[in-house]
Amino acid sequence: MLHAAGPLLTVDVGERTATETEIEDLLENYVGGRALATALAHDRIPFDADPFGPENRAYLSTGPLQQSAMSFTGRMNMTGLSPLTDGLVSTNAGGYLSRNFVDAGISVLEVVGESDELLAFHVTDDGVSFEEVPELEEATVPETSDYVDEHHDLGPEHCIAIGPAGENLVRFASVMTFDSRAFGRGGLGAVLGAKNVKCVTFEGEAAPELEVEIPDPPESEIHREAATSDDRMRRQGTTGGTEFINDNFSLPTRYFRDYEFEGVEGIGGNAVEEKKYKKGACSACAYACKLPTRDEETGLETEGPEFETVYSFGSLQGVGDVVDVMKSNELCDTLGMDTISAGVAVAAYLDSEEEFGNADLAHEVTEKIAYREGIGDLLAEGVDRCHDDLGVDNYTVKGMEFAAHDGRVLHGQGLSYAVANRGADHMYASMLSLEYSGELDPEGTLGKAERLVEQENYAAFRDSGVVCAFGSDYVTDERLETLFDADYDELLAVGAKTVTLERHFNNQRGFDRADDDLPYEIPDLEEAVAEYYDARGWMADGTVPDSRAPESAPADD
Repeated sequence: MLHAAGPLLTVDVGERTATETEIEDLLENYVGGRALATALAHDRIPFDADPFGPENRAYLSTGPLQQSAMSFTGRMNMTGLSPLTDGLVSTNAGGYLSRNFVDAGISVLEVVGESDELLAFHVTDDGVSFEEVPELEEATVPETSDYVDEHHDLGPEHCIAIGPAGENLVRFASVMTFDSRAFGRGGLGAVLGAKNVKCVTFEGEAAPELEVEIPDPPESEIHREAATSDDRMRRQGTTGGTEFINDNFSLPTRYFRDYEFEGVEGIGGNAVEEKKYKKGACSACAYACKLPTRDEETGLETEGPEFETVYSFGSLQGVGDVVDVMKSNELCDTLGMDTISAGVAVAAYLDSEEEFGNADLAHEVTEKIAYREGIGDLLAEGVDRCHDDLGVDNYTVKGMEFAAHDGRVLHGQGLSYAVANRGADHMYASMLSLEYSGELDPEGTLGKAERLVEQENYAAFRDSGVVCAFGSDYVTDERLETLFDADYDELLAVGAKTVTLERHFNNQRGFDRADDDLPYEIPDLEEAVAEYYDARGWMADGTVPDSRAPESAPADD
């Protein structure tokens, strides 16, 4: 099976050491990306680790397709113990980092320890250097990029960075790359913040012995089809379906009080497209579905908002002006926060204050969260930890705030939220796409477990490849088999191992059946969760039998 190439680079930021370890066997079994990082995390992060402690580890990993010139491959994976959910979390981001990461000659970076000073470190094909950067304390993400450019002549495509939110341990702080692309969900920015790591750069020249041969076709065919596509998503990104979802399913509104938003036209796909002023893409991708937007009247420029931000800072807050949502989006990117969790937390606060629609207050509170000022200090803990103080319902699963796609209407998606190891994240299985399209009836949960398992396994493999989720119409199952030189069932088996390792790790931290639940009722959830466990071969209490846990990675000596 095709897999990533290169050693594991372990950087101990407390000891200022860098060690390379050959992991060929792991790469052969886990391909790269999320699967590889999960295997490493499972055996190298102590089960009783504190997410903010030096024993937690953050993994940045690539897959084999990042050595191709194929569209839908400009992404990377990040994995660690989440301060938001207290379990393992993986998240991925696009941009232009992945090729520079590969050129540094590694397949995965592992960050461990805790620095006593604010630190940057620089990974090249010649080694690692460390730089204390006290002058970057509470610098924004663009300010950090400017520093890297000025002092190292490297653009933001070479860098990951955290903003003030990460330094201040906001539990949903993001790790940012290319200034506006986020490793968003789960708070891994706060993990780097706890380690006192402000930024990391990557640079080098690809080593011939680490080159991965990508089958062509389909490499060039996929690229050509992406370049000639006339999909609406190329014009409107993920916002293209906003009005359709609002009118036919549900767009959660005013902190989940309502199911549709009367102001949807002001924040939907057409409104976003009107503000788009140029094309935007990820590395090597001809699909170009990103959304550089600008408001001529105010001069505000940002990248986005995507659909999840339109929901979290738009309908969920009762805000109907796309420029207000653009400003919220830019604040989150600049300060380094997940727009979903941040937006839901702000919406919870607006609910508690009966201030729905007050965009100015939303912007003020968003900034306070990043610096943990006033009410922002409470909201920075996330809705699961602050809802009682606010007097609002707890719209989270496993501590993670809900994405836009409403499980109260899309019952298969609701089941997915309930059982996902990551919590209320829509990308863990994307049952939503099957229910929006009518391939699955949105009503009911029974009989959907086996399809849910397949969707989870597919997503886990896709995040290991690494392949963009928006390329599924082009990077088809048949083409995946050719690209990775493996049967589709073999690919799904890699995903299944990944999901099982995540669950086994979380079980050791106390997660069980009680955590696979929702804050609202949908039909037959108890029975459907039992069907899911049965399909996975897990115990009735939601735990993985030790006999079913895959062997993963050697522990760090």
